[in-house]
Amino acid sequence: MKSRISPLFAALFAFAAFSAHAESKLSVAATAVPHAEILEHVKPALAKDGLVLDIKVFTDYVQPNVQVAEKKIDVNYFQHQPYLDEFNKAKGTHLVAVAPIHVEPYGAYSKKVKKAADLPNGATIAIPNDPSNAGRALVLLEQNGLIKLKDAHNILSTVKDIAENKKNFKFKELEAATLPRVLDQVDLALINTNYALEAKLVPTRDALFIENANSPYANLIVARPDNKDSADVKKLVKALQSADVKQFIETKYKGAVVPAF
Repeated sequence: MKSRISPLFAALFAFAAFSAHAESKLSVAATAVPHAEILEHVKPALAKDGLVLDIKVFTDYVQPNVQVAEKKIDVNYFQHQPYLDEFNKAKGTHLVAVAPIHVEPYGAYSKKVKKAADLPNGATIAIPNDPSNAGRALVLLEQNGLIKLKDAHNILSTVKDIAENKKNFKFKELEAATLPRVLDQVDLALINTNYALEAKLVPTRDALFIENANSPYANLIVARPDNKDSADVKKLVKALQSADVKQFIETKYKGAVVPAF
């Protein structure tokens, strides 16, 4: 006697089978190097796990947050906590950090001198113009004996907080992405590692001085309160905080990018 499967049961079975293999999609805003490269590395494994990554590459530090806040993109991966805090405060957004992935030790570069002590009186130093990265640059300059700040631990220090500037350095505050392009025009530039890498600079070789691996500026996966705990975001974080990604970062970037997990 042949068993018969009702059309309704067959339909439910087919739907369950489809659902088991259904893919979901997660859009991620990222800067090109190293963020998008790291995302591309985990993309195949996530696809096998049913999650399609839609990687949107940006060249600035503003639109990735704006578009996540406006729900045009799900999450982003490009910034550290001090920058996120300042952005939320300035723009009235409520973006949240989900997980730390890596640190990009911040460096100082020059095409005119070989070591910081050789900077002449009145030298021009270019730093980022956003508050969190400007403060980070000034703290690094203090740590290397070029200036003294009113508070050496204030990561939001500005040029107005410089207490001692014996060589009368002049400071030029510019958008972070433009700093590699002005190296010929200034004596020293403090450059975020992602932009240094894009400009084919090797931080561990080319920087006059650089943050150590204990830098607190871990780059984060950032989301909104409404999606930070979603299954897709958790899948992404798990993939990015894997032993495979740790090895990928250490092998590819050779100390210019350091795992933060």
